[in-house]
Amino acid sequence: MTGALTVLVLAGERDGRLDPLAEAAGVALKALSPVAGRPMVAHVLDALAASHRVGEVRISINAGSGLERLPDVRSLAASGRLIVFSSRPNLVDSVLDALHGAAFPVLIVTADSVLITPDQIAEFDIAARRSDAEVAVALARREQVLAAHPDGQRKFYTCSDGAFSNCNMYWMGEASALRAAELFRSGGQFVKHPMRVVSALGLRGIVELVRFRLGLSALNASFKRLSRRFGLRIVPIELSDGAAAIDVDHLRSLRVTEEVLAWRHAEPQRLAAE
Repeated sequence: MTGALTVLVLAGERDGRLDPLAEAAGVALKALSPVAGRPMVAHVLDALAASHRVGEVRISINAGSGLERLPDVRSLAASGRLIVFSSRPNLVDSVLDALHGAAFPVLIVTADSVLITPDQIAEFDIAARRSDAEVAVALARREQVLAAHPDGQRKFYTCSDGAFSNCNMYWMGEASALRAAELFRSGGQFVKHPMRVVSALGLRGIVELVRFRLGLSALNASFKRLSRRFGLRIVPIELSDGAAAIDVDHLRSLRVTEEVLAWRHAEPQRLAAE
């Protein structure tokens, strides 16, 4: 498989629901909330613009967000690489609408994945292409997440071969893989809302929920069952940088993210001083 990645950034919110971080910052949307002095989504767009593997960037965000007027976004929009779509009330419909006519492979990320880097994108894309996956899901082991920050995550998917956190990065090799997006029609975030497994997988979801709760299944075995359910080859990809699993959901994770950003900024200066 050849060709640059098309990237979709999910930045929309449900109408009428103001995110607590946005409310505290006095902005309309969570994606526009400041992180280390800049809009949250600007950090993500910076990483995408800096990645040589990324071609076109599409973003799904609420209509009237004013995203294109942000100084941090203007240059990417002016280059013709950024296309803005109005998000739909449902996550899946937002994905399908924004990816209509897109070139594949596609990488889907979220606006709160502030700690995403070009290296993470490259590692994920290379591994997904080599795996012959139709859909790939990025995960990080608990050890790597806690190495990135000891308070980076508090909930993990427990498997018989380890504990993992979702990195909110999804890779699709071709348009037919979009039917896997139905898995998220109920909202995703299965580790926070386990009953959504039942909604997404039907009666088999009850068995998966029991396995999940008891940690009875190995990671790859779970994904093989998921693949059979959707008739797609869905593959888990472990990322080496646990920071990829830290997103900005609330004040605690905002603090954690800003600390990791500060550490990253200080590291080159520390190395230069040695």
